[in-house]
Amino acid sequence: MAKRRFGLDNREAWWGEPIPDPEHKGPGSWRWPIIAVGFLLPFLVPVARSLLAGPEVTVEAVLTGVVVGTYSLCYLGFPFVSGRNRRVKLAFGIGMNVLGVLALASTSASGFVLLYGTAVVVFLVPPAWSVIIDLSALAIGAVILLVQGRFLADYGDLITVGSITLAMFFMGNLVRAVRRLERANEEIATLAVANERERLARDLHDLLGHSLTTITVKAGLARRVLESAGDIPRAVEEIREVESLTRSALSDVRATVSANREVSLSAELVGARAALRAAEIDADLPHAVDNVRPEFQPTFGYVLREAVTNVLRHSGAKRVRVRLGDTWLEVEDDGTATDVVAGNGLRGLTERLAAIGGTVRTSVRPGGGLLVRAEVALPAPSPATPAVRAEPAGGLA
Repeated sequence: MAKRRFGLDNREAWWGEPIPDPEHKGPGSWRWPIIAVGFLLPFLVPVARSLLAGPEVTVEAVLTGVVVGTYSLCYLGFPFVSGRNRRVKLAFGIGMNVLGVLALASTSASGFVLLYGTAVVVFLVPPAWSVIIDLSALAIGAVILLVQGRFLADYGDLITVGSITLAMFFMGNLVRAVRRLERANEEIATLAVANERERLARDLHDLLGHSLTTITVKAGLARRVLESAGDIPRAVEEIREVESLTRSALSDVRATVSANREVSLSAELVGARAALRAAEIDADLPHAVDNVRPEFQPTFGYVLREAVTNVLRHSGAKRVRVRLGDTWLEVEDDGTATDVVAGNGLRGLTERLAAIGGTVRTSVRPGGGLLVRAEVALPAPSPATPAVRAEPAGGLA
């Protein structure tokens, strides 16, 4: 899984689309226009006073008024653009900074007039574009002040605009990083829920499939005993085992739901022996699991449980053989199967083995029946470092 970064240390963070705020109220919110008007008044009042102070209305004054008015409206309405696609926001940011530069050139306003455009760009476009656009606007503004002879008087305003814009730049990217982190946390929570559902479904499938199959076999055996021989003591014994199995299954279900259930390979061997005997299937099973590595025994217990359940359900086998090794397990039957059908059980076993670096393979035997082999490959041992004999400081005697 690729490492996810939330700062400005990768290309995606610089050029990627800003993540929208899911709690953003959008353009219908009445708060922003009121706040924006308060920010615009220090700029609009002096400009309007200078335009209205002239003895007559000129074309230049009208054009200046249009530029200033459009620039102010863009600042008031930029939340309407925040939900649009990247091209629209990029065009809006560039156009607003162009209007800011024109307003600086056509009025006697100070360099502060550029702040409205540079601040908006920081929150609308990716960081790389905001740096390009804002630096360009500040550079053009400096040139305009030089041409108009106001640079020495107003260069401090440009520095202030650059400082405020830089602070907003980092604040905006901090907001983006927080939103990415929130999205990542939401994804992690969703994946955790999905993984827990998969675990619960897999465990219940493995548990109830085997338990219910064994209960069905033993109940059928008790019925046949009563119908054929009328051997009531034996039938009662089988019913008692069914009762014990149902209680054990109920306990296992509760432990599975609470994620506290552990599978024992030795216990699964005992259960497999009883289930196969009840189904009148000859079972060739090992009597101990000491030769299996302890860390693999729970997973191999699941493999044995699923393989025996499939034998009882589908195989029609008369004989089952189980073999164990330190890192492998084989279950072989002489049933009538001629192909391998990948169901939920096999997929669940594949996931369990993959979690410990192992594999499970199911193949058809030449004479019919299936061979299930689960194996875990151990890492190759590192080459031993040759021992170096220490000699006395004075050399060999």
